[in-house]
Amino acid sequence: MKQLVFALLCSVSLSACAQSSTPQATDGQKIGVGSNAPTATKPIAEPSFAAGSPQEKVRNLLKGLNPTIRIDSIRAAPIPGFHEVVAGGQVVYVSDDGKYLMQGELLDIAGKRNLSDAALSKVRGEVLKTLPVADRIVFSPAGAPRHKVVVLTDIDCGYCRKFHNDIGEYTKRGIQVEYLAFPRAGLGSPDYRKMVSVWCADDRKKALTDAKNDRAVPSKTCKTPVDMQYNAGVRMGLEGTPMILTTDGQFLGGYLPPDALRQRLDQVDAERGKAAGGA
Repeated sequence: MKQLVFALLCSVSLSACAQSSTPQATDGQKIGVGSNAPTATKPIAEPSFAAGSPQEKVRNLLKGLNPTIRIDSIRAAPIPGFHEVVAGGQVVYVSDDGKYLMQGELLDIAGKRNLSDAALSKVRGEVLKTLPVADRIVFSPAGAPRHKVVVLTDIDCGYCRKFHNDIGEYTKRGIQVEYLAFPRAGLGSPDYRKMVSVWCADDRKKALTDAKNDRAVPSKTCKTPVDMQYNAGVRMGLEGTPMILTTDGQFLGGYLPPDALRQRLDQVDAERGKAAGGA
């Protein structure tokens, strides 16, 4: 899926790297769930830059290669002489003179950090803010959740089903699971239509469980967030389902068993506490 460089040079839409050729909804689409009133979310506008600034020069360079590119951020890179660009769920580095473009992960050896993923996490966090919790399918623990995760899921993928079969084990460990729809076969596919029916169901949690166990879900249509959530997954760099994120956009992994996910979330909390204490 990491075809950004080729997409740029061949003037192919970035979004085509991670989705089918079926039609795509816009970020500004009205969304709603089941019988609820439609919810309008304000789309995230592309950033604007001061005329003549280095960021504007990088933006114009990329737009010149491909006018359809959706750019989420441009800032000075951690390495001198380059700017870091987040676009289409990927991170690239463009030289300040516009001669070179690099794609790949930038690692801070001393700090043991993936700087590229940190940049993408910020964008994921902003994207998640545009997706109301009311439009997610949420499975919560009996008491107050210790952790919350966002999971982009598909109806038919094996590991999505494996994850959901243990949903009770995740909630027993204090983890609240908030599902977003990502029909990996693309918008308009049979998988997509199943997910629309799930999100239109009176009892979405039951419908999702039924669909993942090959039990019939009544076919329904309504104003749903499925298109918007799918497009959000593309912007967040989804490469496979399930995709597990913290609520602020940090990537945790694909499939993780209940104990492993709890341990990973505890580790994230510990790392954040350590960072806050050292600030």
